[in-house]
Amino acid sequence: MTSAPASMNGRQRVLAALRGEATDRTPICNPTSVATVELMDLVDAPFPQANREPERMARLAATGYTELGFDSVMPVFSIIQESSALGCNIQWEQKDNWPTVRMSQPIWKTAQDIEIPKDLLTHPDTSCVLEAIRLLRRDYGDEVAIIGKTMGPWSLAYHCFGVEAFLLMSLDDPDQTRRILDHLKQVTVDFGIAQIEAGADALTLPDHATGDLVSGEYYERYLRDLHIEFAQSLSCPIILHICGRTVDRMQYIAETGMAAFHFDSKNTPAESMSIVEDRIALVGNINNPETLFAREPQDVETEVFANLDAGVPLIGPECAIPLQTSLENLQAIPAAVKTWHAEHPNG
Repeated sequence: MTSAPASMNGRQRVLAALRGEATDRTPICNPTSVATVELMDLVDAPFPQANREPERMARLAATGYTELGFDSVMPVFSIIQESSALGCNIQWEQKDNWPTVRMSQPIWKTAQDIEIPKDLLTHPDTSCVLEAIRLLRRDYGDEVAIIGKTMGPWSLAYHCFGVEAFLLMSLDDPDQTRRILDHLKQVTVDFGIAQIEAGADALTLPDHATGDLVSGEYYERYLRDLHIEFAQSLSCPIILHICGRTVDRMQYIAETGMAAFHFDSKNTPAESMSIVEDRIALVGNINNPETLFAREPQDVETEVFANLDAGVPLIGPECAIPLQTSLENLQAIPAAVKTWHAEHPNG
């Protein structure tokens, strides 16, 4: 590995790490949301407006850089933009709660029911994301990495068919399950390409085959080849996101050709690094519900140090943070990274 420049900005740092190149210090990266109620109030960009109005979406996303000191910004705070465009019934909530899909009201029952709307990319809730990315590129594009988000087909199937119905189908009817995933993958690709064209430097690809619901064998059976296809179809670094304990599928994830895996705190940094080796970068994995939400900055520092000691190449929260998380704890992440590097100048 060649040596890094003496000084890099956030965009250079994140993109170098995603390429497996040397950096001047470990980048602080948020592949999912770091929006909080406090930040919403600070810049007048509350939910649900910040999920549906490009200017507010961009303004809230920028606080990850301007107020928290992260090396990336990520404007897609929810996981429902595409599902709204597909026709799912959305409960948009208010600023202290996440918008959700009303999965008790699925829109499809079989693969034959799937019909991708012609206005997928011009629907207000997808075009909002594209315009927000353009605004962030205009205002911060040379300084900080802009990360978009395109949902994977397993997640989209949960939203469109219902979690229980889709999981039962995956047990009882593997062929139809594969047909559903094959139909829905085009949504993932098309929305991803549109975000790249709008100015995204990288994309998070959440596909919620979580450790609590789906085994590693299921990941290999249904998703590994699709994820290889996404890595080949999307012309920017892809950060795969799956919640839960996922060491049973990290071997397969490392074979996908994606740039990075955003991993959960249920997986220890050292164990995870030993599995993926240098085949894929890891991003994470500071605990949300306990450490960031409920503990103190020194506890955040302890977790950051554990990741850095293990060699994790990009540091950030494990998932979208609780909306009531304190800014002090979020700001402790970049502070801890800088402290660690001051103590490990050759680290």
